Amino acid sequence: MSFWEFFITRLDRVWALTLEHAWLILVAVAIAIAVGVLVGVLITYSRPAAHGALYFCQVMMTVPSLAMLGLLLPLFGIGFTTGVIALTLYSLLPIVRNTYLGIREINPAVIEAARGMGMRELSILRRIKLPMAFSVIMAGIRTATVMVVGIGAIAYCIGAGGLGEFIFRGISQYNKDLIVIGAVCISLLAILADFLLKRTEKRLSFRS
Repeated sequence: MSFWEFFITRLDRVWALTLEHAWLILVAVAIAIAVGVLVGVLITYSRPAAHGALYFCQVMMTVPSLAMLGLLLPLFGIGFTTGVIALTLYSLLPIVRNTYLGIREINPAVIEAARGMGMRELSILRRIKLPMAFSVIMAGIRTATVMVVGIGAIAYCIGAGGLGEFIFRGISQYNKDLIVIGAVCISLLAILADFLLKRTEKRLSFRS
């Protein structure tokens, strides 16, 4: 049986696992964006807090994926939730760091001028800081998303589903076709995610 015949016979399963994988990444990245942008904004007001938060995120990034899952399993059990938490932790560093740097690199004179005009801090954040740092923040989100699409394959080990099933089954069965299917689908999903985020960034930048 050729590779394409092998692929076609498993097309339904490929589609189902791709959707599982995409949903896992979507939930994890959405949570990481909400938490990461908030933390990134808050630490711009305190350098010690910035050092602590960035150090924590860096440490999370250095923990091997299997070790991370092993640490989370006793707390959250097997399944989707543990996979989401692990991927969220891996997503934080690029988002927190880029939010922090994007805001810190804004010309202080612009912010002082806004304060001189009587704008409150929340208005400055919403109308000046976030719009001016938007492209840097989006770069962090895109980096985080592409990264965890690949890391997400490991979530299969704890029952979170996704395209990792093809890779790990292929390894256990010495079946290179399964490994190729899993790897190609994950790569295409990462490319698609980056493309969609880039389009979203352009549209939002244009509106702003």
